[in-house]
Amino acid sequence: MTMTSKHIEPGTPEAAVSLLKRLATRAMGLTGADIERIVRQARLKARREKRSIRYEDLEDGIRMDRPQVPYDLRWRFAIHESGHAVVHHALWLGPIHGLNIDAPGGGGYSQLGFTASGSDTLGYREDMLAMLMAGRAAEQIVVGKVSAGSGGSDDSDLARATKMALAMERSLGFGATQPLLYRDDKDPTAVLDANPDLAARIHARLEKAFARAVEIVNENRDKLDALTNTLFDAQALDGEAVRRLLKDGDRPPSV
Repeated sequence: MTMTSKHIEPGTPEAAVSLLKRLATRAMGLTGADIERIVRQARLKARREKRSIRYEDLEDGIRMDRPQVPYDLRWRFAIHESGHAVVHHALWLGPIHGLNIDAPGGGGYSQLGFTASGSDTLGYREDMLAMLMAGRAAEQIVVGKVSAGSGGSDDSDLARATKMALAMERSLGFGATQPLLYRDDKDPTAVLDANPDLAARIHARLEKAFARAVEIVNENRDKLDALTNTLFDAQALDGEAVRRLLKDGDRPPSV
């Protein structure tokens, strides 16, 4: 992210809003307590140097909270998060608020919105599954192999996709068998382990979603590459920068 040294107080309202948006993107994933501490430290630094607080003070404070990430891993994060954004945009799922590959604890972070279409249909859920599988699809296309970044935790892409596919089959009325029955599956792992046929149907849904994500990413490879390169360089992009890039397929102006 290329920035000139600017005070927060002076300037036009538009300039202030732009700076705040950039800081908000940088701070994605931080808690309120984290932000309060960073602002307090930035104020102390500015006071010691007898000047006004600057954008760079806050950005530096955010960066100090982040672990150092190796080049190749940061590149994979950029590919992964860009994949989600490309498919989310292609399927018109809603606004994109920002992307960050400098998240707390390491890793990437996508802030994606979802527009209520008025009908929670099978097609909408299938679009959502494709979006969830898109980070993995982008890694497969660009790197040639996937990482464990899509899984590994209860809020991972694979976990969310599995839970959604299970709900489609068991509680949302889109099941291949007995679609009118509602089941409240509080432990998806236990349900799937106990029912191999159900697990096979869920896996088939996920395979279909992954294949669709691969197709969409391939169709938009120029946008994926441009977004990946820009995100890698900037480490964080706000929604406006991402939208410009996905709309034009070109590198956006300096952010």
